[in-house]
Amino acid sequence: MAATVATRPDPNAPASLRQALLSQRLCPCLIFFLFSPFAIAADPESQKAEAQQFFRARVTPFVTTYCLPCHQNRRPTRGGVNFSPALNAPGHAAFTERWKRAEARVKAHDMPPKGSPQPSDADRAMFSEWLTKLKYLSDKDPGPFVIRRLTKTEYANTLHDLLGVDPSLADALPNEVSGQGYLNSLSSLQLEQYLAIADKALLQIAKYPSARRAAIEKRLFGKPLTRQTQPREAARSLARKAYRRPPTETEIDVLVAAYDLGTRNKLPHTQALGLMLKAALVSPQFLFITPAGAASESANSSAPIIPLDDYQLASRLSYFLWATMPDAALMSLADSGKLHEPAVLKAEVNRLLNDPRSRALFDGFGAQWLGVNTLKQQVFDPKLFPQMTPPMRQAMYDEARLFFQSIVRDNESVIRFVDGNYTFLNETLAATYGLEKSVKGPQMRKVLLTDRNRGGVLAMPGILAATSFPNRTSPVKRGVWVLEQVLGEHVPAAPPDVPSLDKQDASSVANLTLRQRTELHRTNPVCANCHQILDPIGFGLEKFDAIGRWRERDSNGQPIDTTGELPGGKRFAGPADLKAIIAARDTGVARNLIEKLLGYALGRKLEGYDEIVVDNLMAGLAADGYRMRSLITGVVTSYPFTHRRIEEIKRPNEKAENNQ
Repeated sequence: MAATVATRPDPNAPASLRQALLSQRLCPCLIFFLFSPFAIAADPESQKAEAQQFFRARVTPFVTTYCLPCHQNRRPTRGGVNFSPALNAPGHAAFTERWKRAEARVKAHDMPPKGSPQPSDADRAMFSEWLTKLKYLSDKDPGPFVIRRLTKTEYANTLHDLLGVDPSLADALPNEVSGQGYLNSLSSLQLEQYLAIADKALLQIAKYPSARRAAIEKRLFGKPLTRQTQPREAARSLARKAYRRPPTETEIDVLVAAYDLGTRNKLPHTQALGLMLKAALVSPQFLFITPAGAASESANSSAPIIPLDDYQLASRLSYFLWATMPDAALMSLADSGKLHEPAVLKAEVNRLLNDPRSRALFDGFGAQWLGVNTLKQQVFDPKLFPQMTPPMRQAMYDEARLFFQSIVRDNESVIRFVDGNYTFLNETLAATYGLEKSVKGPQMRKVLLTDRNRGGVLAMPGILAATSFPNRTSPVKRGVWVLEQVLGEHVPAAPPDVPSLDKQDASSVANLTLRQRTELHRTNPVCANCHQILDPIGFGLEKFDAIGRWRERDSNGQPIDTTGELPGGKRFAGPADLKAIIAARDTGVARNLIEKLLGYALGRKLEGYDEIVVDNLMAGLAADGYRMRSLITGVVTSYPFTHRRIEEIKRPNEKAENNQ
């Protein structure tokens, strides 16, 4: 869901240091700590002109010399990679990932292949610098609107809010993850599941007391159902509620046809209206989040990009923050045409965040971001960690949730995720902190932490457990988690031919600490580049065991060494120092969270112009100290959140590529 952060050398660093660093063969994650990565463009047009000149004068000759001999518009094209169209339209979003992959391989000296002419280290550094300029070639574009099916949670919540039925009716659906736009299909098996759930919902409503049933009918059809209820009038009211916008006449015709089908099959009037309701519940308009009135808007507008209408904006906002359909207040603002007004939209963001339903932002986004969404299913050795009971796992999840929600509720800086001095505990989880004597009972409550090694997500038991193996800690997994989830770096996967620590000869490593075994592992030059940054971070957290308890010795009884040094000479002696170093990189932490949250809100990867949007959000949030509510509001009021493309932009040289 998050884009890789492009970086550039710190202009204030000594020239000799910059050149020395640029000339080294370093993995992308190491670059993060060496360079200052966030330069906001004051003049987009001049930045675009500079990027175009840089590409023509330096990148084009580089690609022509070192890439095109194998990757161009002729057979055979090595690896299925063709750079000819990318040279003609370098800023097109279709080629963003291609440039990023190429830069990573050139930096790692994987490309050009051995036996081919090789660029100098300075030329390789130049090619990396090009990646930081790529975004300025992008046209202003909100990106594709992702048409996606409601997630299991969204579907359950929407059923509850629309019909008043128990959300557990949706439990039979498989678990799915949104965020990249993959929920855009509907198989015959899934349709059968939705039909079965609709039947159960109607049966549940039929068993309600008459007063409650009449209230539901009034909400759906405008009035309680009687023999005098007009089918078309009922269909119009029902469709507006179920489709979360005014329906078209064609859509009403479909629902009336369902009613007519019922009457032709001798169903009583009210049962035929029930069949109409069932038809609405399995319709694409109910099951999918789609552009409202797309056909009419496309026909009436010659512009390729338009603002979202207020109904679609209401749905996008509600499903983002509540994971359910818009409430009556949002729909009223959409009816009045005022929701898109900046002041109104910002006020609605605050209203939705103040509502208990905003817990959905953590359950949908926060839990995935922090990695605790799979904690309940994670396997732990029951002999080593009998404490990992269902109540413990739930408490770990709730600690992360309540901490996230408190930062949102109190509009704290996003840096509080790293350096927070409080958490939420009950008696079960307090034992992990050694606070079981002062925290009693099952109720989660806010607890101030006096131990500087504790506090923040880096020292949170649920996250430490999620980044461990079933029987031991994993400094590498913890290091990768900090880099990718907190700092927004992309860490390449380990080469497939490199054995894991568990494959080391047992007799030769029996008396070694985990740190010594890992350092032995990284003597492999293939592993050394990335591990020189991963390992110090992971070992800085090594005094936390696999479920987050503090310890001084490892499982072999050896003292644990948590000292380390990051590139640039930043030394630390343990978690407290490590957290302070990371918290000092407030721009890195903030940018990463903006990128991840924007990608989640849009349901797609960020690319092209999105990076300029993030730059602008960063500039606006800096003066506010990167506060969480301001960040969420910035995402909601951003250009890609409030606009959509109605004309598909064709891929440059698409025909030429397809012929290769």
